[in-house]
Amino acid sequence: MTTEQKNQTLESQYIQQHLANERTFLAWIRTALALKGIGFLATSLHFTTLLHEHYSYTMAITISIASFLAGVFIIVTAIFLYLRNRKAINAQQFTSSNVVIVSTGVVVVLVLFLLLTYFLTGAGL
Repeated sequence: MTTEQKNQTLESQYIQQHLANERTFLAWIRTALALKGIGFLATSLHFTTLLHEHYSYTMAITISIASFLAGVFIIVTAIFLYLRNRKAINAQQFTSSNVVIVSTGVVVVLVLFLLLTYFLTGAGL
């Protein structure tokens, strides 16, 4: 049996798990795109209002940069998790990723906190 045939057999044994892994990867990508959308929202709201104070300008830029970096972080994390899980599924050694989930959750909460601060200070209105 060649290596390619062995890999195909191994992959086909766990089709449901691999498909779930792909769906999870796509969910991570949607999350990253939503975070990037938050950054564009903050920037566009800022520049369509009459307030152009230094604080509101700085907050809008900070939210945009933070959401962009959070989106990139989540995409890189999603790729890492997808590849790691694919290998673990084939080896029947899958373990959940608590650290990655918690760190991503913290990043998302920080971006949303920045957005909330921006709106509560009246900069977004």
